[in-house]
Amino acid sequence: MALFETNRLYFEEANEEEIPEIIEIESHEENRDYLWIGTVEEHKAEIADPNHLLLIFHEKKSRVTKGYALIRLDHKSHIFEVRRIAITDKGKGFGKESMIGLIRYAFEFANTNRLWLDVYPDNEIGIKLYDSLGMYRDGILRQNYLSERGYLDQIIYSMLRSEYEESSLK
Repeated sequence: MALFETNRLYFEEANEEEIPEIIEIESHEENRDYLWIGTVEEHKAEIADPNHLLLIFHEKKSRVTKGYALIRLDHKSHIFEVRRIAITDKGKGFGKESMIGLIRYAFEFANTNRLWLDVYPDNEIGIKLYDSLGMYRDGILRQNYLSERGYLDQIIYSMLRSEYEESSLK
């Protein structure tokens, strides 16, 4: 059953049978440099944890998987962190549509006050998307993550409930 929908996509909580597909999405050459790749055990723990939502999204028409997202919920402070998001079918607007869907879900259904995410500086497509959605660039965590590519900066983007209420995303 869908947790929520957009024009072309429906979002569901992932189950353990979908973990191999999620790892395949994470590992794809167009995604792997921009996000952390989880293990089967880590994804099982995310599914079991009430403070995480591991979502998989499919195209309504074809039912083909178009991506996934990992959300961390801080219920006490009403924070919705988009920890990971990856798209399988690039250049067709699914990234923008899925981000708008997540933003709407966060502010309209998940009792969110602040939505945030981080992005590596070389993820130009992600940065362009977050800027186009009216997200606020909070700053840069310099050399905050050690990856196979070396130490990476992380740019922090956020949106507050008040900003969402004033945006065209509603």
